[in-house]
Amino acid sequence: MKKLSARRVMALALSGLSLGLNAQTTTAEPQQVVHLSASAWQQARQDWLRVVLRSTLEGSEPMAVQKQLKKVVDEALGQLRPQLQPHQLEVHSGAFGINPRYNDKGKVVGWQGQADLVIEGRDFGKIGQAAGQVPRMAVESAQFSLSREGRQQLEAEVQSQAVQGFQQKAQQLAKDFGFAGYTLRQVTVGTVDRPTPVVPLMASARMVVADGAPSPIPLEGGKDEVHITVSGSIQLR
Repeated sequence: MKKLSARRVMALALSGLSLGLNAQTTTAEPQQVVHLSASAWQQARQDWLRVVLRSTLEGSEPMAVQKQLKKVVDEALGQLRPQLQPHQLEVHSGAFGINPRYNDKGKVVGWQGQADLVIEGRDFGKIGQAAGQVPRMAVESAQFSLSREGRQQLEAEVQSQAVQGFQQKAQQLAKDFGFAGYTLRQVTVGTVDRPTPVVPLMASARMVVADGAPSPIPLEGGKDEVHITVSGSIQLR
């Protein structure tokens, strides 16, 4: 059996590489491919309210401030507990922190603590009433939004509208170009939510119970929007 020279082996290798490259470059690109997109959006009434109550206390010792804040939160929870209803009015503790206060020379002159209590749910009237009845706590912020169930339902409706719009546009393009139909090649569904801002209440608008008198908070929600875009490519046939 004859042995191939090194030059012959190299020539054969280069020849095979050339054939492979030619095969790749001659692969036909797909024809009659069109890129398109369709969007849909819809609004829905916000059905969820989150109110944050806050108590701020100061003292010379951090442990004393912590103990006083804990007492305020415990009393608030005890007062609100009989009003709890799943999904309608729910209550839980929030942020809790204690920080030193300094004078102009950088020396610690005292301690300041904050404790939050969160009231949330679907019953705006009861939440506003409950928030105004909590002693020694002020409303720090209020945020309206869609509940999880409400957002899922809205997204499903808007997605169906966007998909239907994509299909109609694809069919119309095929018709306009003189084709009987199309084949879906690639598709992407994107959702764009507009987050609801947290509304901080000005000091004059914050409601605190004075002398045990209930002070209900007037609250009214707005609307949330969901935008969905379906984009992709089709091949006309």
